[in-house]
Amino acid sequence: MALNRTVFGVSATLITIFVALGFFFPLELHRYLTGMRDWITMNLGWFYIVCVGGFLLFVLLLLVSPFGSTKLGKDDDQPEFSNFTWFAMLFSAGMGIGLLFFSVAEPIAHFNAPPRTGESGSIEAARDAMTLTFFHWGLHAWAIYIIVGLSLAYFSFRHNLPLTIRSTLWPLLGNRVNGPIGYTVEILAVFGTLFGVATSLGLGVMQIAGGLDHLGWFEDGRVLQVTLIVIITLIATASVVSGLHVGIRRLSEVNLLLGLALVVFVLLVGPTVMLFGAFIQNIGLYVVSVFELTFRTEALRGAELFAEVEGDAARGQTWAEGWTMFYWAWWISWSPFVGMFIARISRGRTIREFIGGVLLVPTLLTFAWLTIFGNTGLYQELVGGGGVAGLVGSTTETMLFVMIGNLPVWEWVVLLASIVAMVVIATYFVTSSDSASLVIDILCSNGNPDPPIVTRIFWALTEGAVAMVLLLTGHALVRAYPDDETITAQHGLEALQAGSIITALPVCVIMLFMCASLYKGLRREARKAAERGELIEEGVAEPVEALAAGVPEDWREHLGAIAEAPGGVATRPQLDMPDTREHIRQFIANTVIPAFQEIERELEKHGRDVRIEKRADQAALTVYHQGEEEFSYAVRGRAYHKLAFAFPHMGLDDKARIVRGEVVLPSGHPHGYELQHFTREGIIRDFLDEYARWRQA
Repeated sequence: MALNRTVFGVSATLITIFVALGFFFPLELHRYLTGMRDWITMNLGWFYIVCVGGFLLFVLLLLVSPFGSTKLGKDDDQPEFSNFTWFAMLFSAGMGIGLLFFSVAEPIAHFNAPPRTGESGSIEAARDAMTLTFFHWGLHAWAIYIIVGLSLAYFSFRHNLPLTIRSTLWPLLGNRVNGPIGYTVEILAVFGTLFGVATSLGLGVMQIAGGLDHLGWFEDGRVLQVTLIVIITLIATASVVSGLHVGIRRLSEVNLLLGLALVVFVLLVGPTVMLFGAFIQNIGLYVVSVFELTFRTEALRGAELFAEVEGDAARGQTWAEGWTMFYWAWWISWSPFVGMFIARISRGRTIREFIGGVLLVPTLLTFAWLTIFGNTGLYQELVGGGGVAGLVGSTTETMLFVMIGNLPVWEWVVLLASIVAMVVIATYFVTSSDSASLVIDILCSNGNPDPPIVTRIFWALTEGAVAMVLLLTGHALVRAYPDDETITAQHGLEALQAGSIITALPVCVIMLFMCASLYKGLRREARKAAERGELIEEGVAEPVEALAAGVPEDWREHLGAIAEAPGGVATRPQLDMPDTREHIRQFIANTVIPAFQEIERELEKHGRDVRIEKRADQAALTVYHQGEEEFSYAVRGRAYHKLAFAFPHMGLDDKARIVRGEVVLPSGHPHGYELQHFTREGIIRDFLDEYARWRQA
């Protein structure tokens, strides 16, 4: 699968123009982005709220529906990973820069300015702060990822379509997915992914710079942030060039271990007993409040703010606009990226397993992380009293380091923990950029799992450039209004949020069509399966009489002789591609063709003409009756990567492959097994069954 020049060319051109405008006109870009953000949140904020609530409802309905038993793959596919490994990978998908950035900052923000009830700084405000934080990081986020991941897995693994966003719309668009409409969908997905990842990278750089400033090593500012982006982007680019399966894989493992070590450190050194109780309480309050929060838009407050301004003057944001709508847009922007990852590691699982695992396991682990960091920060504020702990009033990007600094341990331990936190953030930057560049390149390469390195380098550099541009707009505001103390470099965070909210809008629309397409595909498959079941039941009553008439009595003896003969291959290969191709060729030549020749000899006795066509990886048998094609039956060999490629650093052995034989029928319902399960006798029996059903239909 070659590079899609249309998708890549249009995406690359438009993003290059955006980066150029940001470098030369940062102030104007900031105004434009925040203006678009305000218009969208004011006029279409309800749309985000309704859509995300609808996504969660759709996912829950699929979970309990009969569709839940459908395999994400062929009916005989088995999960590629154990439950433990699968859950660990899901957790790694849920962890990221954003969780480190907001795990302390968000609860403290809601604690200091309660958006619902309670007095600022009170215990009631603290409880509500964790409920709101859980709401933003809970079921809704993973429901968004499930929509994309489930659609990709279903249409790619079960129906052999390319692993691209446009493939998920096949039931609605048909062949038009390979035309202008499909390419537009892919371009919008590229934009959403790029800006979603750039938002995370920008937050990570802000937090690392804030940590270095907090430790007194470097002063936070434009130079430091730009330097950090350049250095970390170059490291991510180098990882693309040097290979993913060793360096990035090891980096990810170290990253995960350091992150877990940081969590355990805060749990043990912080208010341990309180944290266990808080975890249970937080979940209970979240369950009670989730429905009310799901559909909260603050419509009256938004109208009040809108009425306070005149002309084009900027208005203040409501809480829902500044927090909930940003989060929903951010998750939607990330959905092609995370969705492809969770799809690729979930082949062979049922829809019910997929939804249950993805919805619950990462959510509970994220809740544990938020409780440990967020409740520790709130505890410090409540015990210290009146902001003595220093969290209230500190900048968003430094709150994590302030919380660590308040832990009752030696100063050198605080320093070490702060360094570990910055290393974790930096490595997340590298692995996220590297993996995102691969995912974007897959989208631009018609689903090719191994796109060219040069284009992956381009996207890695582009992600860093977009993050840099968005951050620099905040510094441009400071230079433009030096006397306004309300304007700080943190306004770069506004541009990051605005970028996600804007680019997520078209992706959200695509996801609505994705839901309709997935439902249509599942219904169509269920209907065809029911029809097939009726044919099978009819065939049981009169097994194969149409074919058996006139067949010699020794047919079964003949099959018995075939059954006694050696056939098939006993082991699955763990080989490179040349050996795998040879393995398939041997299977076609030694197992499939002899079976077809046996069938041909018998059918010719009953007035049928038979044509056998052989290729390197498949063989087809076509039956003709009175000059007209009556039936066709083909067997092809297919090699699948055993491991995930969306995040190559999660792989173990690129050579590991599952080699399958697949039967292709005129009905369009292929089925298959691994090669060692095929024998000449088995192929003949399967041909008899399918031929009988076809004639009786």
